[in-house]
Amino acid sequence: MSEEVNNGGCTEESCAGCAHAGNCESKKEDLRAPANAYSNVKKVIGVISGKGGVGKSLVTASLARMMKEKGYNVGILDADITGPSIPKMYGIHEQAKGTEEGIYPCIAKDGTRIMSVNLLLEDEDAPVIWRGPIIAGVVTQFWSDVIWDDLDYLFVDMPPGTGDVPLTVFQSLPVDGVVIVTSPQDLVQMIVKKAYTMARQMNIPVFGIVENYSYVKCPDCGKELRIFGESHIDEIAGELGVPVLGRMPIDPAIAEVVEEERFYEAKNPYLDEIEL
Repeated sequence: MSEEVNNGGCTEESCAGCAHAGNCESKKEDLRAPANAYSNVKKVIGVISGKGGVGKSLVTASLARMMKEKGYNVGILDADITGPSIPKMYGIHEQAKGTEEGIYPCIAKDGTRIMSVNLLLEDEDAPVIWRGPIIAGVVTQFWSDVIWDDLDYLFVDMPPGTGDVPLTVFQSLPVDGVVIVTSPQDLVQMIVKKAYTMARQMNIPVFGIVENYSYVKCPDCGKELRIFGESHIDEIAGELGVPVLGRMPIDPAIAEVVEEERFYEAKNPYLDEIEL
């Protein structure tokens, strides 16, 4: 009597003891790119948004700073190839160096390791006019060719939407989970759901949602003014079954360190309780 083959879909546990694991058609193909031989990254966290203009790079950098302040070794992979902003926030304008072993990320003044397409261009103001497959290939190279060294957390700042680059990151990198960034307009309810659904369809856990631009505090009376209208973040998070990780206001102190390119000094009290 022949042995039964599992046709109901495979999991890592079920495949471990299966005699047909080597030629099982149900087993999903692993498309992940190999890490650089000199990299040891413990956790990869994607930062995504369904639309642009919600301050995703600010949240990415804030998460990195939060973990750096807690004593972790941190890196940022700037996967927003056509709109990179992370190096400028940290005041990094030099080009990344490389050897036969790979490319070395630039290191910010707080020790954060950063790789971005702007660190490879002779003119950082030059536009990146590339088609999707080329952009996706560069993002994969930022994982395979960059010597990240020992990192506790690598945060991936993705472009908005659900296109080529997020798909490449989800398929090619060992993403442990994602944080969704949104803002408090009525439109975001549908947009957040799109980002959440894409992550779940790719079997990527969603750690939760960060709402940016939640309010601005009046400097005279201290009242919180919701200039974008009432927030729907609790309703959306409850419907999706994920936590709200933070509500970031429009904070002049944070805006100042961004504009002055010294985010390595940023203090963000709005995300301190997040556990990733």
